[in-house]
Amino acid sequence: MDGNTLVETVRENRATELDRLGSEKALVASTAARLDRASVLAATLDAERRAAATFEAWAADEGDDAARAAFERVASRERDHAERVRDLSDDAGQISDADPEPDPLHAHLRDLDSTAERVAAGLVARPLVSERSLLQVVNFFVNEADERAADTVRDLRSETRDLVDDGAALLDTCCADDDDWDRAREAADRTVAVAYAEYEDRLTEMGVDPKPVC
Repeated sequence: MDGNTLVETVRENRATELDRLGSEKALVASTAARLDRASVLAATLDAERRAAATFEAWAADEGDDAARAAFERVASRERDHAERVRDLSDDAGQISDADPEPDPLHAHLRDLDSTAERVAAGLVARPLVSERSLLQVVNFFVNEADERAADTVRDLRSETRDLVDDGAALLDTCCADDDDWDRAREAADRTVAVAYAEYEDRLTEMGVDPKPVC
């Protein structure tokens, strides 16, 4: 296996979950059905801060030099994303600087300790999920005729999507044998499953069917 094959395997195996995570219901789930500008920005900001905190934690104890450098870069990028989202708020000065508690996705990520698992889960699976969620944030602001916010989130989505290629390339250097590739594939697959389970649970609690309406 190689990094690109792993990416395509995850996309194929989790196609249904990924499609639903990119549906219009994604914002309903992430905002608890509060589909107003402040709530959408708050949910987006929390997601970026959780990601930054996860990569910072990984960078602090990662033994592989290349992976550690990648985690540091992504942590810095996610902090930048958070600031760009915060700048869109009408009352940015009132937003807390504290990171939110990890959601199920980031609790799962922070439990991973092998390099191959972290790279596959954090730099492949998580951006596959996140770039789909960000598409719905873009669509929200387009519908609100807020082109500044829509353009900002488009940029965040593009940078997030680019991480998948970075992750695939890094896997080619940090996976030494078949066992590493197996762990990486399983970690990526499980990460999408955890993200989908959270999405499904949130919608079900609100009485919303997570399946698309045909």
